[in-house]
Amino acid sequence: MSTAEAKKRPSDEVIRYADMFSAMGTEPRLRIMRLLLYAHPDGMVVGDIQRELDIPNSTLSHHLEKLRHEDLVTVRRDGTHLWYAASTESLRDLLGFLYAECCARSRAVNPREIVWMGKHVRKDG
Repeated sequence: MSTAEAKKRPSDEVIRYADMFSAMGTEPRLRIMRLLLYAHPDGMVVGDIQRELDIPNSTLSHHLEKLRHEDLVTVRRDGTHLWYAASTESLRDLLGFLYAECCARSRAVNPREIVWMGKHVRKDG
């Protein structure tokens, strides 16, 4: 394989992060992620997520499973309740991947601006 062909082949890392972006690429899943980040670190039970976002239970289960499959959310059982939480470690890795080149090589984005913008995001949705 030539060097040019190797550069065109996506690495496992690129494929993994593309799958993660794809999993968040629907409006309901993005709303779920924002809600779970708001509830971090405790997370939320499925019924509370459903009430908050007004998503039917069967549809919500599908969305949560897709997010869990891509390691964007974690789930833990507490008695009869399932608690979902945002996987901040996976999100940190995803953002690190996204900004690695622009902040290191080309300096297209100042890392301090990213942190500053995050501090000004409204938490009420």
